[in-house]
Amino acid sequence: MQRGALMEQEIRQQPSVLSQNSSRYLKELKEAFGNQEKPEMVLLAARGSSDNAALFARYLFEIHLGIPVSLAAPSVITRYKSEMKYPRTLVVGISQSGAAPDVAEVLSYMAERGHPTLAITNTAGSRLTKVARHSLLLEAGSENSVAATKTYTATLLALYQLVRAIGGESCNLADPKLPDDNWIEKSLQLATEVHGVLNRSNPVFAIARGYGFCTALETALKLMECALVPCKAYSAADFEHGPKALAGHNSVAISYFGSLQGLQDQGCEILKVEAPLERTPENDPIFPLWDIIFGQWLSLLVARSRNLDPDKARHLSKVTETL
Repeated sequence: MQRGALMEQEIRQQPSVLSQNSSRYLKELKEAFGNQEKPEMVLLAARGSSDNAALFARYLFEIHLGIPVSLAAPSVITRYKSEMKYPRTLVVGISQSGAAPDVAEVLSYMAERGHPTLAITNTAGSRLTKVARHSLLLEAGSENSVAATKTYTATLLALYQLVRAIGGESCNLADPKLPDDNWIEKSLQLATEVHGVLNRSNPVFAIARGYGFCTALETALKLMECALVPCKAYSAADFEHGPKALAGHNSVAISYFGSLQGLQDQGCEILKVEAPLERTPENDPIFPLWDIIFGQWLSLLVARSRNLDPDKARHLSKVTETL
């Protein structure tokens, strides 16, 4: 079997997983939260790829609903036993396996204090579903590669639909245009054309901004865990405040934010992800579901070129438990 065969299979399953579940996510989340008073705050608890998805949700909640969001630091509760006081808060715990102890602890802590809680997971009957008042099952099917692919994009879609469910007609988020099989092939072709440069480049950056910042973070994570490529993600704005000095000859920037003017003059090679749709204010919020497919292919192809198997990523397991 080819290295990363499971990861490739799961990348290719994403269009069907997303299209089959999109309307169900919205329906179930409307039933749970559509008639409730809007929260004054949202607290998101997650780790790894789920944490990157949570950042996407932060932009959605704050831009479209005007609700401030905090990304939980679970150790404040699990290690330091702090007594936090929150206003009326919706707490969302995200874990593909549903087994994350620290995420479950945040949900339990907040539920005990009367806050509404939601678990987003791919695993029925998991720890998160037992401690949260509401659960949304991704139903992405079994994900056997260590590298999260379809569960990541399914989580992005679930969070997008959560904001729509809470905001109703006022949130200005359209019915999402979802990646299709043509985009799977197009992004594979692009990744095939450019992936070789990552084997001869140092440092490697992943750069985006706003809604797409989660994509830069997830691309960097995938390159590290699948292909052992040290990659650092930056907001395009933060990149200008110091890290840009490292972008010289032999460096490469994977850009989800256009051509990054000035970097080529420094000798940095830019891998610009071509937009599958016209980038407009209406379409911008859904681009992370499209763009990351390029990042997934890129990580898989670089791993194969290094004789690495992302289905069995080095020193990693599918379920990671931390407190």
